[in-house]
Amino acid sequence: MKSKLGRLLLALFMVLTVVVPLASTAVDAASTQKTTLTDRHLSAIKKRGYITVGLSADYPPYEFHQTINGQDKIVGFDISIAEKIAKDLGVKLKINEMGFDALLGALKTGKIDMIISGMSKTPEREKEVTFSKSYLNVKQVVMAKKEDAAKLKSSADYEGVKVGVQKQSFQEELAQKELFGSKITSLQKMTDLVLNLQNNKIKAIVIEKPVADAYIAQNKDFVLTKTTFAQSTKETAVALPKDAPALTAAINKSITQINKQHLLKQYQAKANKLMFQKNSFFSQYGSYFLKGTLYTIELAVIGVFFGVVLGTLLAFMKRSRHFVLKAIAVIYIEFIRGTPLLIQVFIAFFGAQMLGLGLSALISSMIAVSLNSAAYVAEIIRSGINSVKPGQLEAARSLGLTQTASMRYVVLPQAIKNIFPALGNEFITILKDSSVVSVIGVSELMFETGVVQGASFKPFYPLVIASLIYFILTFGISRVLAVFEKRLAASN
Repeated sequence: MKSKLGRLLLALFMVLTVVVPLASTAVDAASTQKTTLTDRHLSAIKKRGYITVGLSADYPPYEFHQTINGQDKIVGFDISIAEKIAKDLGVKLKINEMGFDALLGALKTGKIDMIISGMSKTPEREKEVTFSKSYLNVKQVVMAKKEDAAKLKSSADYEGVKVGVQKQSFQEELAQKELFGSKITSLQKMTDLVLNLQNNKIKAIVIEKPVADAYIAQNKDFVLTKTTFAQSTKETAVALPKDAPALTAAINKSITQINKQHLLKQYQAKANKLMFQKNSFFSQYGSYFLKGTLYTIELAVIGVFFGVVLGTLLAFMKRSRHFVLKAIAVIYIEFIRGTPLLIQVFIAFFGAQMLGLGLSALISSMIAVSLNSAAYVAEIIRSGINSVKPGQLEAARSLGLTQTASMRYVVLPQAIKNIFPALGNEFITILKDSSVVSVIGVSELMFETGVVQGASFKPFYPLVIASLIYFILTFGISRVLAVFEKRLAASN
């Protein structure tokens, strides 16, 4: 009996020595797996309650603007995919719209959490970001006008032919590699490419087939050529940060469901239906131009106001006898005047994020425009002060006024009359130059014009309307300034 009990205890001990380590290993593995199911990106998304998708909404049927129940909305099958991902994560969806070539920079600096904008997987992009599973294999085609399509049958027929592609896209890479001898024109927006094709500035566009089908349905002059590519299809996927394994896994799960349940066909059908709403042009898009005009005026007013405040300070710093103050003013003014406003906008937009400020595109653009205006206003004010005869200051000092009082009561009132016309011109300049902020998604007039171009499939007509609005604004401001100048002249 004791012998049997001993053997039983020995067997039980041997089982425990095997099972316990295995169970411990399983627990550790489960714990490790649980740990890897989160990362800082996913944790931040869950904490704030929304996920931000970056896109360029000028690419129907992927993403485009449409007026629905009187409200401007971004729609398309990429939006449906983003909504599905947000729903599966249990958070809300926030859309951050900007130029296509600014998307990767926005993702890498944390402005957005993911890119869903018809973005193809390429080796170059995979070095910078992580891609999810693909949700669409897209065929690449060449679209041309009917009279040119017959001449463009193979890649050998493109010698000296002007071909349009979207900047920093897979189509750009494809045209460079396979359309031998072609002259590549790279533009940021598809609507600009279509406008160039419509006006014979280019002869063909390398484009994704769903987008080409949308334009061909609206313009009977456009057709697909018989040109084929060696790499005719490309995977389209969601672009994500490099260090986001948990977020990538969660999004891959959503895309797997989309693929298995064939949801993309439903999303595409919904997008196609929204593309071809039949309303009058102004009832559908008039609000876009109004919104863009108000933002443009707001940018110009704020830019010039803060430009005058900072510019005045810089002007006096440049006139200062203190070497450090003068050096700071000179370096600032020369740097700002020596670099394009576009670069300054990008620096303000991405630089603020890298400093942890998280400024919106609108605030970033206001800062950039104000800082840019300040440099030019500083020179306007300095030259206005210098235009006052030195004897005026000397006379004021001889009457016992201090340097500050002489400047305030004698020099500046005379200088303002010389400064005012130039400040008016600066306002008009800012009004027009503020169009560059459209690249980071600020809804000023040119941005909204691009939106209407993409949504209406009318590349030229919205430009005419925008030009008329700019003319009305600048002409009206010029007339008002002329009245003030006459009154100032009369006061002499």
